Amino acid sequence: MPMTPVAKAHWQIHFCVLLWGVTAILGKLITLPALPLVWWRMLLVTAVLLLVPRVWRGLRAMPTRLLLAYTGVGALVALHWLTFYGAVKLANASVAATCIALATVFVALIEPLIARSRFSWRELALGVAVLPGVALVVGGIPDGMRVGVAVGALSAFFVACFGSLNKRLVERADPLTVTAVELGAGTLTLTLLAPLMPLLFPAFAGSLLTLPSLQDAGYLLLLAFACTLLPFALSLVALRHMSAFAAQLAVNLEPVYAIALAIVLLGEQHELSPQFYAGVAIILAAVVAYPMLQRPRRIVHVENIAAGESKQITD
Repeated sequence: MPMTPVAKAHWQIHFCVLLWGVTAILGKLITLPALPLVWWRMLLVTAVLLLVPRVWRGLRAMPTRLLLAYTGVGALVALHWLTFYGAVKLANASVAATCIALATVFVALIEPLIARSRFSWRELALGVAVLPGVALVVGGIPDGMRVGVAVGALSAFFVACFGSLNKRLVERADPLTVTAVELGAGTLTLTLLAPLMPLLFPAFAGSLLTLPSLQDAGYLLLLAFACTLLPFALSLVALRHMSAFAAQLAVNLEPVYAIALAIVLLGEQHELSPQFYAGVAIILAAVVAYPMLQRPRRIVHVENIAAGESKQITD
């Protein structure tokens, strides 16, 4: 019996979320520091996008003011990825993925300010509900990983900021062109930050001019193409046949996939206590409930879908 378009779309979006979950694993496997890791990822994706004629047509049609706006958003994307992979390096993939789940909470607080949307007390209640989970997570990890939690929470904050900004700019330009602009701007941002990074945050610093090892190069190619460009293209196809609720629910499961993969592939459960996983369960329960708190909304173009480890699907 042939698969219906809706069923196929659900399989496709979950495959995309699984690929996004792999990004934390690859971040742990790549031996490069966070700065060159993110710089190479953004540079590779931007280079490929600039080979697409549609991107150049979109750039020519984009007003200067809008181009500058997306450039600013791209700088936030770069800071998000930098702090996300910084959290992976300072702690581990499970901790970083758990922190990114906090992005939904930050969105509830930040979006009314940035996107000028109505404040929701239900979503504020969601933020309060995850606080016991955060306390359990912090108490359930070794002391040396707690800096990673703080950096991971900062990464989630950046996700909320650029996601909310993109919502204000939604449907004003071709999504593939927007992705190229934002990732290109992010590459430039990291290039400018590189000389200052040893002073600002030495743990992230690393030379951009040193070529990755053969193994790291292979992982970077997987990160750029299998975990960024492929899910970007596939998700755009899947979202044509899905409700906003189903899409948001699937995307909110990304930390679950990331933590499960970290256990299977990296054995990280040996580094973390049952208290950590109890905290994760509380956070993820709140995050998975997030779509249930929202009024039904339509699916729009997802400009920022390739630009973060946690994405907002609905407008």
